[in-house]
Amino acid sequence: MERDEVYVSTDVESDGPIPGPHSMLSLASAAFTAEGRLLDTFAVNLLPLPAAVPSPQTMDWWKGNPDAWAATQVDQQDPEAAMRAFSSWVDGQPDIPVFVAYPAGFDFTFVHWYLHRFTGASPFSHSALDMKTLAMVLIGRGYRHATKNHWPRTWFPANSRHTHRALDDAIEQGREFCAMLAELRRVPPRDQREPGAKWEAKLRPSRR
Repeated sequence: MERDEVYVSTDVESDGPIPGPHSMLSLASAAFTAEGRLLDTFAVNLLPLPAAVPSPQTMDWWKGNPDAWAATQVDQQDPEAAMRAFSSWVDGQPDIPVFVAYPAGFDFTFVHWYLHRFTGASPFSHSALDMKTLAMVLIGRGYRHATKNHWPRTWFPANSRHTHRALDDAIEQGREFCAMLAELRRVPPRDQREPGAKWEAKLRPSRR
């Protein structure tokens, strides 16, 4: 019997574009069922890596978001302890965990590197679900045009506001993903599709 999946919407805040030379400052995840029920959350702030140096460009961005920066500096934890706690939290989910992010290329790079550096393994294996790629399929546009300003309003939670605080953003992002997943589930499986049905138009790339 196929096991259900738990969608672990994850947001990372950092002081640079890549892990190793730069540090992950905050890590937060929100675990959702496919039906959109929030199961649990995890959040931690991390101490900087000893040999890492913040990126000047990233720090300039943080200067414009002082409240969000201040939130990353509270109760900072040793990276190894933080990542072991996170790995245990993921392992404790009731079904198969799937890493979800927007864009996955950024957040997963940090989480994957930190997990292997400090725990030696990842509960997500080498896989991540990129919401921008899913949006590309659903809205029928090229990848570069699958950004949030092209998404339908129905995907966004009511009164959503991107705060750049990791847990806030992980929960907001998870609700967006569940709305996308609900739309995807309305498309019949390939072996049940009828030629010429209306759903086909939704999957054709837009010509605009």
